[in-house]
Amino acid sequence: MKWTLTAAGLLFLLYPVVRPWEDETTAAGAAAAMGSQAWVLSHLFAMIGFILVPIALLEVHRTAAITFWVGAGLTLPYYGAEDFGLHEIAGQPNLLELAEAVRYNPFAITTFGVGLVTMGVAAVMVALKLRTTPSLVFAAGFVLFLPQFFTPPAARIAHGVLMVAGCAWLAWASARREAEDPQLAAA
Repeated sequence: MKWTLTAAGLLFLLYPVVRPWEDETTAAGAAAAMGSQAWVLSHLFAMIGFILVPIALLEVHRTAAITFWVGAGLTLPYYGAEDFGLHEIAGQPNLLELAEAVRYNPFAITTFGVGLVTMGVAAVMVALKLRTTPSLVFAAGFVLFLPQFFTPPAARIAHGVLMVAGCAWLAWASARREAEDPQLAAA
C-alpha cells in the first residue's frame, strides 16, 4: 500500500506542476497549452493516480476502495477527453468553441462532477474509519479536488502538495501502524 499510495500522491503533485499554465481564454494560449506534450503527460499523471488510489485502499477499507473505483470510473472519461481530445483539436481555428463543447457537455460535466464527489466520499469514509490526522489530510485533498479547478495555478499546485502529503502520510502512517500492531493488517 505504502508505495502505491505514495506514487499516486506524487502523480497528483506532478499533474499541476507539469501542466502548462497558458491563458486558455485566448486561442493562442489554449493552443499552446492543449497542444503541448506537457498537457498530455500532466493529465495522464492524474489519471494514473486515480487508478492507483483504490488499489491501495483495498488494504484499508474495501467499501471505500469500491466507492473510489466508481468515482474514478465516472471521472476518467472526462479526463480522457480533456487530455487526448483537447490535445488533438489544439490546432483547429475554432479551438475555444470546440474546447467549450467538450468541457461543458452536460453529460460529461455531470459524470465528472459526480465522479469527483464520489471519490471525495470514499476518502471521507477512510478518514471516518481510521480517525487519524493523515487520513483527514488525505480526505481533505479529495474533498477539495473539484473546488481546486476554480482556483488560480498557484492554488492548484498547492492542492497538489496537499495531495502528495495526504497520500504519502496516510500510506506510511498506515504501514507503521500495521507494523506495530499486526492484527490491524487482518482487520
